[in-house]
Amino acid sequence: MKNYNFKFLNLSFSLFILLLTFFVTSCGIYKKTNTRDVPVSAEERARKNINEGRGISLKGMIGSGSTNYEFSSSNPLWRASLDTLDFLPLTTVDYSGGVLITDWYTSKNSDDAIKITIRFLSNEIRSDSLKIIVHEKICKKENNCSVNILNSKINNELITQILKKASILEKQVNKK
Repeated sequence: MKNYNFKFLNLSFSLFILLLTFFVTSCGIYKKTNTRDVPVSAEERARKNINEGRGISLKGMIGSGSTNYEFSSSNPLWRASLDTLDFLPLTTVDYSGGVLITDWYTSKNSDDAIKITIRFLSNEIRSDSLKIIVHEKICKKENNCSVNILNSKINNELITQILKKASILEKQVNKK
């Protein structure tokens, strides 16, 4: 009986090895190549793979190229917007996202409040580089408020003032 178990284990192990060999070789892991098509040196193979889009290159990631960083202090449109809205409390100031949002502002003894959102669409000093939205909140009682987008002269006046300040700031930077 012991001899029978040993033969069965030996046969099953042999069958397992045979099946494993069949599956490994049939998956395409090993394929015949011609040395004329595949370079011998590792560096040439890597370069060929990258050119064919089958690999990655760290060359562009490791500071070999020049980088152009733009900070908020070097953008005249951004600086002019901050300077124009300096009397308002700001809730969101996101240079990388290109957004300035003020908090609700009310004048003394008033039930009305305004909130200004500026979106920067471009760094160029042009009227279509800014999108300004002015929200108006009118409260009749403490919890009874309505919020509407205000389309008035305020949008145009803000754009004009920001563009004037930005052009002055850019002229000052160009003189230096």
